[in-house]
Amino acid sequence: MSATPSTAGTVRAVFLDVDGTYADYGVVPEGHMRAVQAARKAGHRIFLCTGRPVSMLPKSILAAGFDGLVASAGAYAEVAGTVLMDRRFPADLAARTVRALDAHDAVYILEAQEALHVPPAALERLQVILDAHFEQAPGGPVGSSDILRAVRSTSNGADVPFSKVSVFDSPVAMERLVEEIGGAIAVVANSVADEGRHAGELFQRGISKADGVAAVIAHLGIAREDTIAAGDGANDLEMIAFAGVGIAIEGSLPELVALADLTAAPPRQEGLVAAFAELGLI
Repeated sequence: MSATPSTAGTVRAVFLDVDGTYADYGVVPEGHMRAVQAARKAGHRIFLCTGRPVSMLPKSILAAGFDGLVASAGAYAEVAGTVLMDRRFPADLAARTVRALDAHDAVYILEAQEALHVPPAALERLQVILDAHFEQAPGGPVGSSDILRAVRSTSNGADVPFSKVSVFDSPVAMERLVEEIGGAIAVVANSVADEGRHAGELFQRGISKADGVAAVIAHLGIAREDTIAAGDGANDLEMIAFAGVGIAIEGSLPELVALADLTAAPPRQEGLVAAFAELGLI
């Protein structure tokens, strides 16, 4: 990979992780919004590429305007409103997942593109966890209300066509849950519930953000070498490895930094502005 600036006439596809990359605790800095708008005005195609489902993306995060998005860590992709991919848990895997989580009275969200589904007994505990996390943000728990607004109380989660599961508090380790569920399930660290609880994101093994990126550029006819990806978390590893140019946010996992071509300052310092400039996007 080579972090070369854009040349005149080359359209590049840029994929931005949300939490910790484009936004800070759900709040997008003005500089990042302007950078996205300027890059699109220059003819580049800009996409969000997030672990969040569509239902967890409020207008404030989408406000800059994007050419599409990859959601649910690669299980879903769309370009200009055209859905390219929408992978949900198969019925048997969904049933085993919900059964294991409920057996341990875990606090979790079943993430669908249409809504977020939470067992009734976990609603109050979920709000406490989210508020505690987002209280760390400048200006208070704005991000918490953005998530809770999309929550639906759902008694029979096995009937929900979900793409991913965010576990915020479990009395047993995530590895044990994965073992109990069995089959094609995998886990990655959760970017919200990171305060020492047993927490993580459960997804179908073999699906990653790189799948969504590949689907988008195939649809648009953009070469892999003309892709740029920016991220900071464990679910960004495959995307950064796949992209023509990878950007790691300072303080990211060492494995991610090692894969990347350059680093950018975190959202509070509007690091993507300098990265976009260095790559000739704006």
